[in-house]
Amino acid sequence: MNPSPITEHDHTDGPEEARVTLIEYGDFECPFCVRAYPEIEAVREACRGRLRFVYRHVPRSVDRGFAKQAAEASEFAASAGAFWPMHGELFLHPDRHEIDHLVDYAAAIGLDPEACRLALIERRFQPRVKELVVAATRSGIIGTPMLFLNEKRYEDRVERGPLLDAIERAFES
Repeated sequence: MNPSPITEHDHTDGPEEARVTLIEYGDFECPFCVRAYPEIEAVREACRGRLRFVYRHVPRSVDRGFAKQAAEASEFAASAGAFWPMHGELFLHPDRHEIDHLVDYAAAIGLDPEACRLALIERRFQPRVKELVVAATRSGIIGTPMLFLNEKRYEDRVERGPLLDAIERAFES
């Protein structure tokens, strides 16, 4: 099982030429992803400027479920250059992903709430989310969160200490 290559369509943060890339396959409503979020954020902050982070959607809910709707809201935000602020809002409010909540998060990060509502109602970003889910499935991603360090699956606890140790070892290798 290997992640697909990083493309210009991925949500990335950090230098493109970083020696270490951390890829997370996640779901905004997965309780394990929600618990992992502050740990991964702390590691990203500790490695800022040296680590490239990639987030990929793998919403596991039914087609009309809120996880896919949350992923679509993040893609709406991405279309306006605001993926990361929406990513944070969605993980900070995991139990509040109904359309009115998602529209409120768009407004909170400075996006047009009515444009967000319309995009969600029209399911404008559904094809993109579906494309990402299909790519993840083809790569063998079956659970979330699933992390890769430089294309090698990370299998330890998703906690600050072990993850940071693994990243530091990757920097040294």
